[in-house]
Amino acid sequence: MFTNKNNLPGVTLAPGIWTDRSELRFAFSRSSGPGGQNVNKVNTKTELRVNAQAIHGLSETALERLAKLAGRRLTANGDILLISERQRTQEANRTACLTKLREMVLLAQVEPIRRRKTRPTRGSQERRIDSKKMRSHIKRTRRVQW
Repeated sequence: MFTNKNNLPGVTLAPGIWTDRSELRFAFSRSSGPGGQNVNKVNTKTELRVNAQAIHGLSETALERLAKLAGRRLTANGDILLISERQRTQEANRTACLTKLREMVLLAQVEPIRRRKTRPTRGSQERRIDSKKMRSHIKRTRRVQW
């Protein structure tokens, strides 16, 4: 935790990118799967909701990439919903959700490398034509003359 320039408590997601702690909404419920009595009694499954617009320091293009990365985890009202139920404790699942969010933000910051259009080389074109001729020859020899 840190205090930003407005002296509001916040959570650092990446260098220069943060959100207010109040924007992180956690909900807890019972986890599924094996675990015996612990699973049946303790609310360890963690859901983290954070509005994508509440993440400060991201550029518009990075915000669009974040929405694309979120995919079906992005709700209709713009919240990113992350769920963790792998760990046995609530705190560990809470940390796992924050880690997932941090990883998504880091990936969203990386600008994709644009592919440069290239032409096939003469050698690759010749190899392609040669393989097509070979295949044609093989098929032609299979034919039965009437």
